[in-house]
Amino acid sequence: MPVPVRWRCPSEGAEPAAAGAVAGGAGRQRAEQREEQRAEQPEHGGARAAGRRARSPGTSAVPGRAEPRHVGAGEAAGPGAGPGAGPGAGPSRAPCVCPCVRPQELEAIPMFMKRCPAQIDAARQPELACLQSLLFDEERSPAELAGMYKNEGNEYFKEKDYGRAVAAYSEGLRRRSGDAELDAVLLTNRAAAHFHLGNYRSALNDAIQAKKLKPTHLKAIIRGALCHMELKNFLEAIAWCEEGLQIDSKEKKLLEIRAKADKLKRIQERDARKAKVMESKEQCQKEILLAAIKERNIKLVLEPSDEEEEVSDGLAEISLDGFHSDSATGAKVHLDADGNLNWPVLFLYPEHEQTDFTVAFHENSRFIDHLMVMFAELPPWDLEKKYLPNNLELYFEDGEREEMYEVNPEHTLLQMLQHKRYFVKAGTPTVLVFAKCSPFSKKYFSGKKVHRL
Repeated sequence: MPVPVRWRCPSEGAEPAAAGAVAGGAGRQRAEQREEQRAEQPEHGGARAAGRRARSPGTSAVPGRAEPRHVGAGEAAGPGAGPGAGPGAGPSRAPCVCPCVRPQELEAIPMFMKRCPAQIDAARQPELACLQSLLFDEERSPAELAGMYKNEGNEYFKEKDYGRAVAAYSEGLRRRSGDAELDAVLLTNRAAAHFHLGNYRSALNDAIQAKKLKPTHLKAIIRGALCHMELKNFLEAIAWCEEGLQIDSKEKKLLEIRAKADKLKRIQERDARKAKVMESKEQCQKEILLAAIKERNIKLVLEPSDEEEEVSDGLAEISLDGFHSDSATGAKVHLDADGNLNWPVLFLYPEHEQTDFTVAFHENSRFIDHLMVMFAELPPWDLEKKYLPNNLELYFEDGEREEMYEVNPEHTLLQMLQHKRYFVKAGTPTVLVFAKCSPFSKKYFSGKKVHRL
């Protein structure tokens, strides 16, 4: 017969008096006898407590036998003695004003735990440690232990705690039960847990191993097909489905996966054909573009990783990725419908550390035309009102020689690009803009050779 849990009120520090004792004080006498017997028994490290069935205060383990319970405020000790009791009225109980059992204390009892701790501390949780040692006794056979770890993993799986489920199934496999069917189930279950964690490659590996141990294991075949679906290996998914349908031609899940995989495979093949056509078209456009650049005697510069600039006019070596690879606009040089080049152009204002970026600068457009639009209104950083269209000087820099070349605002972009010392870097022409006769420009040009108009 299970030993009832003794309830204590924390504020009193002693057992509450028994209420509703049976005639002749039999309940009190039996309770005292059980206390004496319990004191004589050896310590079990909490194993016995872990197996007790806890009940609410005042309930009896055996019909006709009263158990100690706490008498709350306003509760009478005898039947019908409560407030408002009338003829035929039963025991009236008022709620206990003292918190006899706190929720956290109840949660500490293994029977009432909602979740088992990830790590069990034998010193602080002796009941759980004892139960664990009894459950996974090393004296059991490897097959028994593997089966118990399988059951534990299944419980975690039901709770959607897939990480612990993987750990439990792995522990079962480490027991080397020698039972091929049991190992196949452990591998299939672990594959399912990995699948729900998004570890599709690990799940597929487990499904493959499970199928090797038990070729007719349909759950392993279904799991492998699902993994191939997630990995976009639709052809392999179809092959797995065909293998499973040879075992059971009416397996609904395999039929569904095969139909879906076949549909997605056709879409994948169609997209691959489209991508190949697009790639071929882009390559053709690139060749036409490079031919137009070469025809105009425009020099492009590839910036290699060894920090050495290299002038190139070969198709395989020229990079046209726009204004650096991290350009927010993604602008690139392109040919318009009339066969004219349109370039992304960067304007730099070193004095104020500002920039302007033109996405499509027609090669036959003059710089002055763009400046008139850009400076139709004074920029907020030009507090001295010096940056007026007719008060600006344009330059490009020859970094190799550390020389500056002045650009005539009346010239077109193409005229500047065709200059013998101009090299387009990263697919983006760059122009430096200064206010005429400014002290900053004089300081900037000091130590450099400047080629004036």
